[in-house]
Order: sequence, then C-alpha cells, then structure tokens
Amino acid sequence: MNKKPHETTKLAKYVERRVLELKPKKSQLQIASETGFPNANMVTMIKNGTSKLAMDRVPSMARALECDPAYLMRLAMEQAMGDTAAEAIVEVFDTPVTKNELGWLQVIREASNNTDPRLTGRSQTAIKAIFGR
Repeated sequence: MNKKPHETTKLAKYVERRVLELKPKKSQLQIASETGFPNANMVTMIKNGTSKLAMDRVPSMARALECDPAYLMRLAMEQAMGDTAAEAIVEVFDTPVTKNELGWLQVIREASNNTDPRLTGRSQTAIKAIFGR
C-alpha cells in the first residue's frame, strides 16, 4: 500500500512549489499557522502527498500561500474526488475563474470594445505565443 497516495496530484506539487517560492518571505510554520494547522507537519504531509488538503481549509491555505482560492479549490477537488468527479462538478457549476483569469477577460473586453469576439485560430496562436507555446 502506498504511504503517499496523493504524491502525484497537482495539488501536492503546487503546494510544494508555492512553499518553496514563499520561502524567502515566510516559513512553512507561518504558512501552517495562517492556514489554521497546529503545526507545520500538516503542510509537509500535503506537500509530499501523505495527506489531502481538506476542502474547508482551501480558503485559508490560499491566503497563506498567496494564491488564487478558485485555482486551489479546483486542485483540491481533483485531489479529493478524482479527475472524473471534479470534471462533473465543473460541468454543472462551470470552471472556477481565478482573479488572474478575470483580469485577462477584462482586458480582452476592453481591447475588443466589448464586442464579444469569437476565439479564432489566429487569436489562439497569438495567446499561446505570449506563453511561448
């Protein structure tokens, strides 16, 4: 039996990366405290995949990790239920939009003069080029 059943989840990898990125400004103990965990060990268990992130901890963990709560919730849903169930929830309630994605949407609306432009192959290519893809 795998002692780290969640180690390959996107959430575990994301939390591990954010803790590392925040290391110059806050400790793992601070992150745990801001999340409401009694000790830093719980953050370690989430990072290494020994434990899942409880859904009710997503908002406080997002604040502690200085990340978008909608994005972290999406990862937590995938981790808690599996990809198929998470996809079903997204199908019913739609994809959570992060604050960063909302910013992009607002710029697109402004640039298009709120004309609701169709996403074309050319515009997809231009957007992918911004990200080097």
